[in-house]
Amino acid sequence: MGRPMELRHLRYFAAVAEHLSFTAAAQSLGVSQPPLSQQIRDLEVEIGVNLFERSSRRVVLTAAGEDFLGNARAVLAQVADAVDRARTIGTGTAGILNIGMTSSVLAGPAGCLIRAFEQRFRAVDVRIHEMAPADQIAALKANRTDLSFLRSPPEDPDLVAHLAWPERLCVAVPREHTLAAGRSVAIDVFRSEPLISLGLESSRFAADIYQACIARGFTPSISQQVREASSLINLVAAGFGLAIIPEFVGRPRHPDVVVLPIKPPFLSADVYALHHQRRNPVIDNFLGLIREEAPGLIARFQRR
Repeated sequence: MGRPMELRHLRYFAAVAEHLSFTAAAQSLGVSQPPLSQQIRDLEVEIGVNLFERSSRRVVLTAAGEDFLGNARAVLAQVADAVDRARTIGTGTAGILNIGMTSSVLAGPAGCLIRAFEQRFRAVDVRIHEMAPADQIAALKANRTDLSFLRSPPEDPDLVAHLAWPERLCVAVPREHTLAAGRSVAIDVFRSEPLISLGLESSRFAADIYQACIARGFTPSISQQVREASSLINLVAAGFGLAIIPEFVGRPRHPDVVVLPIKPPFLSADVYALHHQRRNPVIDNFLGLIREEAPGLIARFQRR
């Protein structure tokens, strides 16, 4: 038996089959002719049949050689595809990116960032999973998602948070309310005004706002608690109270609601990109795109 078959045997065989000349095949491969001839002989010994008929005047494929050539080319093509795939995944230009987020985050630049990423890295399959913040953390830690966008990321040694974009907190006020004529609102207004809030049990962001009010010396009176940020605006329009919302949740504008920034100092609604310590190159590419694109997108959203 000859030496075990290797990929180079297939490459050498395919080159000789293409050129039907050991001399021309050796030149195309950048090797000398004697080692090439030896490799073909080793391949024929390994298979147990002649792949070429040789004479002083010509080289032709045998019937076995003709059949073997098609399979050899298929194997070489599969190997080339596997190499290309490994390289693209290794550089983060191909693969799957599972992103968890809430609807309130989607109201801001997140959708535009994801679209820009898909256009730049067309071989990456981006999958969006809308879920509550607590579910996002669980999904990250269970490796069901790769990246999450959160306003109040947890302090967790297994997870890393990067500022994705800054976002202000605002107050949504009914258009007929006396506050609607102002340019901003002090958080102390909730000493007397009812607050419409996201669920304190399900939203760490809402709980942080509630605790920040207590730290300022008052406990806000919550008239309604809802699951979705979009519901806050609708309840304000219906007259149930005022709502503290992230800046971009108030866009597009509701005809019966005025959105005013909260006077500093108070909490922000900054959005963080959160991922596991063991991140992959696709995440690195997405974080790089955020650094490039987010400032311009923020400016565009604020001009709306």
